[in-house]
Amino acid sequence: MANLAAAPNTSQMANAIRALAMDAVQAANSGHPGAPMGMAEIAVALWKRHLRHNPGNPLWADRDRFVLSNGHGSMLIYALLHLSGYALSIEDLKAFRQMHSKTPGHPEVGITPGVETTTGPLGQGITNGVGLALAEKLLAKEFNRDGHAIVDHHTYVFLGDGCLMEGISHEACSLAGAWKLNKLIAIYDDNGISIDGQVAPWFVDNTAQRFEAYGWNVIGPVDGHDVDAVDAAIAAAKKSSDKPSLIIAKTTIGKGSPNRAGTAKAHGEALGGEEIKLTREAIGWAHEPFVVPAEVYADWDAKTSGAAAEQAWDERFDAYAAAHPELAAEFQRRMAGVLPENFAQTAVDAVLAAHEKAETVASRKASQLALEHFTAALPELLGGSADLTGSNLTNTKSTPALRFDGGESNGGRHINYGVREFGMAAIMNGVALHGGYIPYGGTFLTFSDYSRNAIRMAALMKQRVIHVFTHDSIGLGEDGPTHQSIEHVSSLRLIPGLDVWRPADTTETVVAWTMALANAQRPSVLALSRQNLAYAPKTAVDDIAKGGYVLAEPKKGKARAVIMATGSEVQLALAAQAQLAEAGIPVRVVSMPSTNVFDRQDAKYKSSVLPEKLPRIAVEAGVSDFWWKYRCAAVVGIDSYGESAPAPVLFKHFGFTAENVADTVKVAVGAARLKAPKKK
Repeated sequence: MANLAAAPNTSQMANAIRALAMDAVQAANSGHPGAPMGMAEIAVALWKRHLRHNPGNPLWADRDRFVLSNGHGSMLIYALLHLSGYALSIEDLKAFRQMHSKTPGHPEVGITPGVETTTGPLGQGITNGVGLALAEKLLAKEFNRDGHAIVDHHTYVFLGDGCLMEGISHEACSLAGAWKLNKLIAIYDDNGISIDGQVAPWFVDNTAQRFEAYGWNVIGPVDGHDVDAVDAAIAAAKKSSDKPSLIIAKTTIGKGSPNRAGTAKAHGEALGGEEIKLTREAIGWAHEPFVVPAEVYADWDAKTSGAAAEQAWDERFDAYAAAHPELAAEFQRRMAGVLPENFAQTAVDAVLAAHEKAETVASRKASQLALEHFTAALPELLGGSADLTGSNLTNTKSTPALRFDGGESNGGRHINYGVREFGMAAIMNGVALHGGYIPYGGTFLTFSDYSRNAIRMAALMKQRVIHVFTHDSIGLGEDGPTHQSIEHVSSLRLIPGLDVWRPADTTETVVAWTMALANAQRPSVLALSRQNLAYAPKTAVDDIAKGGYVLAEPKKGKARAVIMATGSEVQLALAAQAQLAEAGIPVRVVSMPSTNVFDRQDAKYKSSVLPEKLPRIAVEAGVSDFWWKYRCAAVVGIDSYGESAPAPVLFKHFGFTAENVADTVKVAVGAARLKAPKKK
């Protein structure tokens, strides 16, 4: 009898999730009760019987990772976190979807303790999960030693029909199979319902065969409302030695609601007071809103077991540290996201080398030269390219290609993502979220459109992810307007929390990399040229890190205007400065490798670079609209799509010549002189 009394009441545990979900959505009059209600038993099976986590320390290094890819069902994870003992109170649940609460409409990492990644844009959660599992596998290979498995955890993902319909899930899950991520376990909530109703008319995929084709271990379908059946499926998935697993769980959306279960109306709106009353009666939940009995809390509580699991790991890590002290210290540094002690000196050496050599190379090549320094000094740098390695130049001597022959990593540090830009970007987010690596990946700048939502998510989550975007303008030439990035740099600059760098030469490129690596709270973009760029002579390099700086003052006289330029157009600005000097018009040239960083400088510095009284002329081979915020007198830009022709022909055709820049400055200076008040 004692054992029976101690056995958790899984039915009541599941119903607690249902009740909290429908109560919170009703209180907010907004949200998605259907998925939490339909996945309640799945959650009991995973969180009670398998998930290794510690509510007292959500950031324990070797915890299992849990991702709610169908993030609209956020009350599922909020209920689980609250019930199992995380610092998420019943008052927090009552504040669901309210201003400054810990329970926003979709889960957000850094806001809610226990949330591993921000989900909501469907498909990205499962893709983050692939990145989390990849990081676990690579770290295990790098740090585990015989008798000392300090990296040994699973990544679990809940996902729904919407995640599978999004193309990014194809990109990521295909890679997960190729990488043999056997500790990735995804549970598919197969309820057949989306916002528009029954999915059958527009979603006819054979999901099992699709994932088998990827090289996954497919289990089910199982009854998603049978805790024991889901438990057994998870146990079977954990035995996989060389394949990720997909568990197909058949469920009823809004399970328990007499009139909404199995319908689209359960998906994204409150049940309503009367239906909630009927649901309480139907599931036998005789408690007021937001009230959970003590015995149900006791069944859910994971604080004691979680603390014990972490303590056991701590003891294993202590033994590991005693046997391998240097590895242990390196693991702790890496997981903390702290750069090596020699990083500052590495950066200085790289900058000085670039400055002294003053090479004329494409900035994509300058990036590779910088990476040779940094990848040698930072073992946490994990590179890659979306099938453009030879063009993006993201590989170095220190980063051999990553391979998984036989299921084990070969220790490589450069990933061939294939033609999967969006998948690459979101996988990198997952790698960064896991900890232990700083991911960077390359493609052409024009394909940043494919990656954009994942880039935005990296900025929202404040993750150190670095995007190397080459072929940054009409300078790529003959490929034509489909590949010539006109609006991309400006549009990326508009993403809050993202630093965009468009360096003009080797030294600016090294500084851009230095800043991207040093900033643990921001993702970065490096927009790099295909064509060679001459070195821009400079007397000092310290101010490059401020995003914009005075590159060249006039040799004679006080400046009468400022030409501000980025990337390949800095050379045009310098050539125009020389022509204007011959015409007796002294001008200052400002290089602006990162407008985002420059805009964060104090007013005194910004006015020292861009004096208020001098007319400003911006020069960039991109759309002109962005530059008017600097109160420019004129902008030399391109507001149409490009053409197919050699780069020199294109630059001349679109007015990117020293003569045109000089003429534009002359007009701006003349206009400024006419507007100036006459001296008395």
